[in-house]
Order: sequence, then structure tokens, then C-alpha cells
Amino acid sequence: MSKLTIEISEDLAEALRVPPAERMSRLRRELAVRLYQKSLLSFGKARELAQMSKWEFHELLGSEGVDRSYDLEELEADLKTLEYLN
Repeated sequence: MSKLTIEISEDLAEALRVPPAERMSRLRRELAVRLYQKSLLSFGKARELAQMSKWEFHELLGSEGVDRSYDLEELEADLKTLEYLN
């Protein structure tokens, strides 16, 4: 399995308007949202990159105003969940 690493200079990291403790998680979320928005990552893989649950990532996309693609497989999974809850 290969690993992709992005290096960001300390100067650039300091320029981020995000508290130091939140930088990594914020960058992961921002990257995940944009890659999903541009259809470069599926919802599941973008959610994985963001390290968020399905519902948290849905909420994040909504707060960012990102349209979600919803395929037949997701609809069927949601219908099964609804049947289970009833």
C-alpha cells in the first residue's frame, strides 16, 4: 500500500487562520470536501479522508453548501436503515 504525504512549510502552516491544534483535522476536512465537490473522491472515501462519520460528513457538506450526489446504492441502504428503525 502506498502512502501520500503532503508537506507544508512552517511559514505556510503559521499563515493558516486556524488554531495550531486544529490544523491537521481542518486541512483534512477542507481537502475532503473539495475533492468530493469536484467528483475526485466518492462520498465514502472523502468521509474517510475527513475522518468523520457518514452523518458528520453530510452535515459538513451541507454547511459548506456542497451538493451531494445520491445514487441508487445509497438510497437502498437508507431504505434498509429506515425499515430496521421501524
